[in-house]
Formats: sequence, C-alpha cells, structure tokens
Amino acid sequence: MNGTQFCSVDGQNLAYHRTGKGESLLLVHGITTYSFIWRKIVPRLSENFDVLSIDLLGCGDSDKPQGADLSIAAQARLLTKFLKSLSIHKIHLICHDIGGGIGQLMAIENPDILKDLTLINTVGYDYWPVQPITALRVPFIRILAMASLDHGMLEFILRRGLYHPELLDEELLRLFQRPLQEKAGRQGFLQLAKCIDNRQLTDRVGEIRKIALPTLIIRGVADVYLSAKISEKLHQDITGSRLVNIPTGGHFIQEDEPVRLSRLISEFIEANSID
Repeated sequence: MNGTQFCSVDGQNLAYHRTGKGESLLLVHGITTYSFIWRKIVPRLSENFDVLSIDLLGCGDSDKPQGADLSIAAQARLLTKFLKSLSIHKIHLICHDIGGGIGQLMAIENPDILKDLTLINTVGYDYWPVQPITALRVPFIRILAMASLDHGMLEFILRRGLYHPELLDEELLRLFQRPLQEKAGRQGFLQLAKCIDNRQLTDRVGEIRKIALPTLIIRGVADVYLSAKISEKLHQDITGSRLVNIPTGGHFIQEDEPVRLSRLISEFIEANSID
C-alpha cells in the first residue's frame, strides 16, 4: 500500500492509505487489526477504484487518546467527518468485524454519502461481543493484558481466526503485533475493547431494517468468533441484500480468500452502478 497519510478530525489524527483512481471506496477494519488487514485486497481493488483504508481512532498509526470514546457510534461519526474533510461526497463502504457495526450506523445516519454497503464477518444484534474481547472489560484481566499481551496467546487467537492457519507466518504475526509493541498501542486496543457496546446496534434494529442501500453480506463459514446468525439475520432484515457464504474463509477472510473477496466486492459494485 502507499505511504501513510494523516487527516485531522476533531483534533485527532487519523492515519490512512490512499491509492488508485476511480470512484472512491473506503475499507474499515475491525478490532485486533488496522488498515494492514486489507493488504491483499487493496492492490486488486485499486485497479478500478480510488481506495482508502483507514486506521480507526485508537488503532494502527492513528492517535490513541486516553479515555476517548472509541465506540462504534463515535467511530461512525468520525469517519463521516473524515470523508467530508477529504471532500469525498459519495463512497462505496466495505467493513469488517466491528467495522461492520460502524458501517451499519453510517448507513442509518448518513445514507446519502454511501453508494452501497459491504459487510464482511460483521458484528450485529446482540450476538457480540465475544471472548476474548469480553474478558478485557474486567479490570483485573485488563491489567494482566496490559502487562503481557502474551505472544503465544495472540498467536493462538490469530490461528483460530484463519481457515488456513499456515498463513500465519512471521510477517503476518509481526503486522498484528506492531501496535502492541508500545504502551500507547496496548492502551488503545484495551480502550477500544472497553468501549464496545452492542446496545448501539440493538437499540436501532428497527432502523437497520429500513436500510435501503444495496448491501452485500459476506461471511467466512469458518469464523469461530462471530455467529452465522448475525449475517443470516442481517440478510433477512435488509431488503434486497445479498448473502454470500465462503466455506474456506475464517474470521480474517482477507488473508484466507483475498482473490475471491476482491472479485465479489468489485462485481457487486459494478452490478449496482448507475450509468
């Protein structure tokens, strides 16, 4: 991906990458990751699109303000302002994990800036948060996590998140670990976990059912962290949505099936484009 750029939003620096030409497309990651998770997707999508991949506040190279509201609702508002700061008025939005929760809220609150919505192994309803994220809310466990964030435990969590665990080589492990090497990165991760609140989606189920955007829902069937019920219910509730299940995809499906994922996104956008 191209070099890191920064955009100041509400006094906070958000890190992002931008490459390619065409209609603008924004990639939003989930918890435990940052923009690197799209590394195998960006080169393919940038052949036809202006691709932006962002580090959410508290993640990657973005600012990590102590005690900040890093909830999905706050992140959704921040991303909307981020797009306005870059004078981007319409976007194809592609989201993963808690990024999918952010995408759902953006589709509710600012549908006019979205051309379409793609949700990949997304959170939703009251079927999340899940372990081990839930445990990080307990103060004692958070202190232990801050002290260690054990290499072996992280590797175990990541391997479970892949359909092809052999893909977890030293490079990929290093990318996951990079923000956790510094105290600020660990604090950012734990603050993000602390701010997770599924009520920000459950309280708005009625509005989610009224989303009228073209919506693609993709689920890696081997995702052990997020229930299939989420994708199935979203597909049922969002009129006209399309659900694609990929048997050879785990939670980190961007690593497992980058070619198929890129193709599905591109074909979906093309099918819904208005000349």
